[in-house]
This record gives sequence, structure tokens and C-alpha cells, in this order.
Amino acid sequence: MFDLTMFSILLPALAAGTLVLASHVVMGRQVLARGIIFIDLAIAQIAALGAVFASTHHELEHLAGSGLWMPLLFALFGAGLIALLEKHAKAELEAMIGCLYVLSAVAAMLLLAKDPHGGELLKQLLSGQILWTDWPALKLPGLCTALVLGLLLWRPALLSGRAFYPLFALMITFSVQLVGVYLVFSSLILPALAVNRMKGTKALVLGYGAGLAGYLLGLWASATWDLPSGATIVCTLAVVCALVRLTLARGGELPEVQHNA
Repeated sequence: MFDLTMFSILLPALAAGTLVLASHVVMGRQVLARGIIFIDLAIAQIAALGAVFASTHHELEHLAGSGLWMPLLFALFGAGLIALLEKHAKAELEAMIGCLYVLSAVAAMLLLAKDPHGGELLKQLLSGQILWTDWPALKLPGLCTALVLGLLLWRPALLSGRAFYPLFALMITFSVQLVGVYLVFSSLILPALAVNRMKGTKALVLGYGAGLAGYLLGLWASATWDLPSGATIVCTLAVVCALVRLTLARGGELPEVQHNA
């Protein structure tokens, strides 16, 4: 049973998850359409590298907001690099994105190698601490999410153009701060994959519903059985989205995949 203290912890955590889903379901569908599945892992890891860089350089750590603008600068650089690679090496883009992810991950490990608290920081960036999110931490991400979604409603073509990359980097940076790298990837890909072969408003509604259900179940399970919140939500998201995909397929909602002879 939940008491008021538990409810006060879960409510801002659920709000954080809803904020992440608000932009990630839309952008996840675009990621699948572009065929750059691991861009979110790469950009999220590059943003995390920026956070590590800021925390391990004391002259930066004491600057106002360095824990946000430094990851954002790294993420924007990574997004710009991927946009350049898409233009000049599209056939090998996914492999190069994977290389960027690995390089940024090991760079973060090297920076934290001599930091006695490095392991804890790395764990926090990867798995997140969504259960400890508070309302003040949601103000800036909420404002940016509203602005980006408003911009995309005004000009939907931005999603399929070059502007997608900086907007994606902005949203990923805030998401990593809120929920960690693993949940960023899961929130972006799993709901979008569940409804990938559907079109229109119905696909978005089902994608948001599946994502929200995954977060609700994950937060409940995490609080009830004292499990790591990020890892638990990833698992519940995967289960819910798989069930949605299977249900749609059995109900004939998904078109059959055409195979070449």
C-alpha cells in the first residue's frame, strides 16, 4: 500500500517520465523512419560524457549551470557530426553511430578512472534517478518540451529536415538528466517500435499510451519491491510495448510485411 510520502515521490517521477515520452514518441518514429536506431544511445552517451567532463574539471564545475550547458554542447556537437556523416557516408551511418557511442562511453570511463565517486556518477548517468526527481527540476525541461512540440506542430517538416538533429540533441540532453541513458533509449525506441507499422494520430495515441503504462507499472513495481527504478521501467516498457505490438498484429491492425522473392 502507498502512503502519502510514497505518492509524493512517485508523482514527480511519473511527470518526468511523461515529459520524456512527450517528445520521444514523436522523435522515435522519425528515428525509425530514418533508419538510425542507435542515434539516441550515441547522443545520450555523448551528453553524459559532457556531464562527466563538467564534473571532473573543477574550473567548469563551479560555473552556473555547467551540469546542463556542457552536456548540451557535447550533444549538439555529436548531433552535428552525425548530420555530417549522414550527408557524406549514409551507407555506413549506423556503424559510425555505434562507434561514436562506444568511443564516448570509454572516454567517460577514462575521465572517471581516478575519481573515487566515478562509479556512482556513471551509474547515475546510465540508470538515472527518476524516483528522486522533484518538481523544480521539471520546470526547464517542461518549458523546452512545450516549445519544441509547439514548433513541430507549427512546422512538422522540421522532423524530416536537418533541424531534427539540434532539436533531438536538446531533448536528449534534458532526458538524460531526468531519467538516464538507458531509459532515454527505451522511451524513444520501444513505444515507437510498438506502433511502427501504423500511421496517423492513432499510432501516436497508442505509442503514448504504451509508454505511459510502462512507466506507471515500472514505478509501481520499483516502489513496491524496492527495485532499481530505471532498470525496472525499462523492463516494464519492453513488456507493455511487446504486448501492444502482438495485440495489434493479431487484431489485423498492422499491415503485413512485404518480402521480396
